[in-house]
Amino acid sequence: MSSKMKIQKIVGNNLKYYRYQSGLSQEKFYTQFGLNYRYLASVERGEVNVSIEFLNKLAKLIKVDICDFFNQDESRFVKKPRIDSK
Repeated sequence: MSSKMKIQKIVGNNLKYYRYQSGLSQEKFYTQFGLNYRYLASVERGEVNVSIEFLNKLAKLIKVDICDFFNQDESRFVKKPRIDSK
């Protein structure tokens, strides 16, 4: 991905990565935390701008620092095995 990738896409990819690493499917994530699954999916696809308050809530839910959502580490865009599967 280019260095000019939209910030929404970077945030969405990182959200998806960290949610996946936490072992939560989209369904479990939105059900457990009362999020709208369609909205969550659109955030993960980078289709919407989200507020800092919303990102802070998500960061707390999946136990990451809010700054982690802005890291443009392209290796995270490849599906990796979950941390707990060894």
